[in-house]
Amino acid sequence: GDVEAAAEWVAEHLRSIGIEEARVMPTGGHPVVYGEWLGAPGKPTVLIYGHFDVQPVDPLGLWTSPPFEPTVRDGRIYARGASDNKGNMMAALAAVETLLRSEGRLPINVKFLLEGQEEVGSPQLPRFISVHRDILACDFVLNADSGQWSESEPALSLGVRGICLLELTVRGPTSDLHSGGFGGAVQNPLHALAEIIAGLHAPDGSIAVEGFYDDVPALTPEERAAIAAVPQDDEEFEALAGVQELWGEAGYTTLERLWVRPTLEVNGMWGGFQGQGFKTVLPAEAHAKISCRLVPNQDPPRVLAALVAHLESHVPAGVEVDLHPRPANTRPYSVPADHPGNRAAAEVLAEVYGREPYHTRTGGSVPVLGLFLEHLGAHSIGFGFGLHDEQVHAPNEFFRVVSFERAQEAWCRLLGRLGE
Repeated sequence: GDVEAAAEWVAEHLRSIGIEEARVMPTGGHPVVYGEWLGAPGKPTVLIYGHFDVQPVDPLGLWTSPPFEPTVRDGRIYARGASDNKGNMMAALAAVETLLRSEGRLPINVKFLLEGQEEVGSPQLPRFISVHRDILACDFVLNADSGQWSESEPALSLGVRGICLLELTVRGPTSDLHSGGFGGAVQNPLHALAEIIAGLHAPDGSIAVEGFYDDVPALTPEERAAIAAVPQDDEEFEALAGVQELWGEAGYTTLERLWVRPTLEVNGMWGGFQGQGFKTVLPAEAHAKISCRLVPNQDPPRVLAALVAHLESHVPAGVEVDLHPRPANTRPYSVPADHPGNRAAAEVLAEVYGREPYHTRTGGSVPVLGLFLEHLGAHSIGFGFGLHDEQVHAPNEFFRVVSFERAQEAWCRLLGRLGE
């Protein structure tokens, strides 16, 4: 209900700033808001993307101020969604409003797709974008769900990793067994699961699944040089992660591991007795959840097929394995650095920050970027102004006021530059 109300607010706000063709559109799940201003014949058409849904606020007790009552403290706007993605989305809308009020028109044609389901993986958007590809048609997308490198250093994101998911269950006896009466004579599913999980990686940190790397392109010297040009303090990163030392695939730097190498992670493992004290059982089942982050050229179904084949061929004696690949998969996405939209964005960022932007990537996944490319043939240009330390998804999320102001100026400049 709150997401529906947010959608209605966004649509009304678009109309109030001069986007008369704005409406809430159903998806079968959380809605999207669509709007358009097409009064610049012969000029490019861009689709501005953002999202107005947010993560839950829990744990509420850790918030210094109410999460849905924006509060400015020390140059920061504190609220759930302040950075992800309401502040960044609203900066784009503020720029459009400024140009319409001051000039009476926009320098280019603009469409809006503002969604209410990004935080749950955009499950209805594949069909929605495919069905509505005609009204969403554009030269490229400007993605407000992005960020910059630091308060003083701009960045252009050239890609995000994809993701695929699998859950596995190891089954042994038909019920929990007395560990004294059966232990040592019956395979323990937890032990078998530990053996399976341990076999997913080689000692050098690489993934030991046959075929996993088949479609992973080798990094070119130019790509490695571009990544190496981005400042990275491993000690600071260790402190951010709360670990004593970093770990990963041998032969690659931290940023290469995060941005352009695939991963396989165990996100959860459970089985047997979990309560206080001891219950000396040999459990009937053990479970694990696995996710893989994928890089360009990797196909989620093909990677899942390789993982399933590996798991089926490495089942310890005395147990059976049930495998459940999840349908919520996202393809990796990348955009050429010399795309016209990137060139225009780089010029604007250099003007606003006084220095050239770094070429970066994102280790996470943004489902809609691949959908725009697949269904609209349109690349997405990251043009957001959030920073990595803004407590996104956590209590006391914030957005810097200076970033909010800078974002509005940059959006105005970018729309004008595209009109040229």
